[in-house]
Amino acid sequence: MTTESVRSALPAALTEVSSGRTELAASTRHACKIYGSGDTAVTALDDVSLELPPGRFTAIMGPSGSGKSTLMHCLAGLDTLTSGQALIGGTDLASLTEKQRTILRRDRLGFVFQSFNLLSTLTAEENITLPADLAGRDPDPAWLETVVTKLNIADRMAHRPSELSGGQQQRVAVARALISQPDVVFADEPTGALDSRASTELLRFLRSVVDDLGQTVVMVTHDPGAAAYADRVVFLADGAIVDELDDPSKERVLAIMGRLGG
Repeated sequence: MTTESVRSALPAALTEVSSGRTELAASTRHACKIYGSGDTAVTALDDVSLELPPGRFTAIMGPSGSGKSTLMHCLAGLDTLTSGQALIGGTDLASLTEKQRTILRRDRLGFVFQSFNLLSTLTAEENITLPADLAGRDPDPAWLETVVTKLNIADRMAHRPSELSGGQQQRVAVARALISQPDVVFADEPTGALDSRASTELLRFLRSVVDDLGQTVVMVTHDPGAAAYADRVVFLADGAIVDELDDPSKERVLAIMGRLGG
C-alpha cells in the first residue's frame, strides 16, 4: 500500500489540508507549556512560534533545561501544550483525540531516540517493518529497499540486534522511522549512545535522507558538531527561541552556545 493510499484511508481530521494551503511540515504558534501550578509552576515553553519547512534538516539546541526536548515532544504529539498550537502540516494536534494522535504518530511521523528501542527477538528487517505490521499493512518493497540500501544495512536484515554494532542498530532504528515515508522524522539526541565514527556515519545518513530522499528531519542535540549537519539551527533558552542560524558550522554554533552558557 502506498503512502497516499494510507493517508486517504485516515479519518478526515488526520489528513493534511489541500496543497497550497500549507507549505510547512510542522509548526508551533505561540506555544506555551507549563508544568505544575502556583509557586511550583515551571514554564518549559514560553510563547514559541516556529516554522519547519519540508525537506529540510533542523537542529534544536540550548542549555540544559532550555525546553528543547519539550518543544520536540509537543511538536511530535508526545506531550500536549498548555496553550498555543502545535501542527503537523495543517493538522492541529489539539483537535485530535488521543486515538487519532496515536494514528498520526504511527503513520505520519518517525522517531529516532538515543536508545535504539529495538526488539531483541526480531531480526533487523522485522524491527524495521514493525510499525507497518502493527498497522496491518505491508511496507512498500521498493521504499524498504531504498531505505536499507541508503543506510548501508541491506546485508544485515537477517541479523538480530545482539549481532549488530551500536551504529548498525541505530541505522536500523532510522530505517524503522523512515519506513512509513513520514512527514517528519524527529530525532532526540540520536548520536548520544554512539562512538565518534558511528555518530559521523549516522549524521551523514540523516543528511542524505534529507538531500536524496526529500525527508524532513528535526533533531534535538547538545553537540555542535552534530548541529553543523543541519540546514538550520534553532537555539532555545528559558523556554524561548533566542537565536537562529542558517548554514551552520561547528564554530558558529559553539559561539552562540557559549553566549547562552550551554
